[in-house]
Amino acid sequence: MKVLHISAECYPAAKAGGLGDVVGALPKYLNEAGLSTGVVIPKYRLKWFEGKTFQSVYQGVVRLHNWHIPFSIQQFTGDSLGFPFFVADIPGLFDRAGVYADPDGQNYSDEVERYLAFQQAVLQWIVNSPGKPALLHCHDHHTGLIPFMVKHCPEYRSLQRIPTVFTIHNGAYHGNYGWDKMYLLPFFDAEARGLLDWRHTINPLATAIKCAWRVTTVSPSYLEELREDSNGMEALLQHERHKCLGIINGIDTQVWSPKEDPFLLYNWTGSLADFKQSNKAALGPRFRIDLKLPLVTFIGRLVGEKGADLLPDLIDRVLQSGMQVAFAVLGTGQHWIHDAFRHLANRYPGRFDVVLEYNEGLAHQLYAGSDFLMMPSRVEPCGLNQMYAMRYGTLPIVRSVGGLKDTVPDIGVPNNEGRGIRFTHFNLDDGHIAIYRAVELFHNRAVFEDIRQRITEIDFSWERSAADYREVYEQMI
Repeated sequence: MKVLHISAECYPAAKAGGLGDVVGALPKYLNEAGLSTGVVIPKYRLKWFEGKTFQSVYQGVVRLHNWHIPFSIQQFTGDSLGFPFFVADIPGLFDRAGVYADPDGQNYSDEVERYLAFQQAVLQWIVNSPGKPALLHCHDHHTGLIPFMVKHCPEYRSLQRIPTVFTIHNGAYHGNYGWDKMYLLPFFDAEARGLLDWRHTINPLATAIKCAWRVTTVSPSYLEELREDSNGMEALLQHERHKCLGIINGIDTQVWSPKEDPFLLYNWTGSLADFKQSNKAALGPRFRIDLKLPLVTFIGRLVGEKGADLLPDLIDRVLQSGMQVAFAVLGTGQHWIHDAFRHLANRYPGRFDVVLEYNEGLAHQLYAGSDFLMMPSRVEPCGLNQMYAMRYGTLPIVRSVGGLKDTVPDIGVPNNEGRGIRFTHFNLDDGHIAIYRAVELFHNRAVFEDIRQRITEIDFSWERSAADYREVYEQMI
């Protein structure tokens, strides 16, 4: 195996956000391109694991101070993922019914112990394996200490010549904790202490940026944004800019295929117009809305980062204005946003409805049946939803941040390069104008249909992104 991806998530086994999508797709496309690539994540007690068969390939014990934790590395015996898939089975720490939080949404309180154990289990396995990977690709702060450990921990120093790549999927989360927990770390060179520190805490994200051979983010614009605003890490990213690179994520076009998607009631077999109309009608049983109107959809986590807290007041203002448009929302998140959406559904029957759940199949149906997808994100490192939407002929309405800025040129740009509608400021005025422009475009049928057809033909595949990552790998291997 040339490349080993180390992550907290990997779709379809464990997914809480875009990290899972990336780690579940990129290795598959790297393998298809001839670069042997595998993945290792913790073994959770999640639905996907039920009935799956794993074979133990290594057993060991991790030490956290005076706590000795047995673990095993197991390989999935199936071949459905498109890459070798390994899990670190660490009883007591990861055999839980959630990735980061319990089913009630309460974050686990032992995150430090969990990820220190996971990272060391993976490194111990690699140290004792006869065939070592040529490169380690670590993802987000959950694996951020690995580039440090292979350089400065005597137990893992035999791996120090293996190149490390670290990808920042969401720079808002540093995983930092106080120096009072230093006793949990493996022994490390005393002179390397400063590499662990950022603003007087142990900061795995900062440590990875300092120690990894190369650092990537999931879009060029997001990298620039992090250099300006990254919760106090701006100076570090400026200092390390020589080894940082932004690479736009791709999407798995085998999973997101309007012609073959098993979640859709109607696949694309004839015209795009028929495909869209049939799937829009199929939304009727789940959403009490007038489907003759232009349909604007939000799909995702109902949290401030995604801009979901703007939506209740924005939708209320739009519908009070008399604009002829309908809204549908799918997702879960903050309870006050749930309550606000329930209120809107009662106040505007036929114009607004919401399904407060995580439902992968319904999400696919919404991408296929909607006219527009709303993404008013405060922060969006790359964003995948806008790519899914365009693949299914749905125009994105996005705030001009991160990967949304890189992937959605506004329809007002010249040379027929526009793909959707962008707005700049996170406020009701800008959001209202964006929806107004969308409704006006919807009624300009010739232009609307032309843009809708054109965005389905854009190459958002992982082949393009995988080629960029492969180039990075080959520079180091």
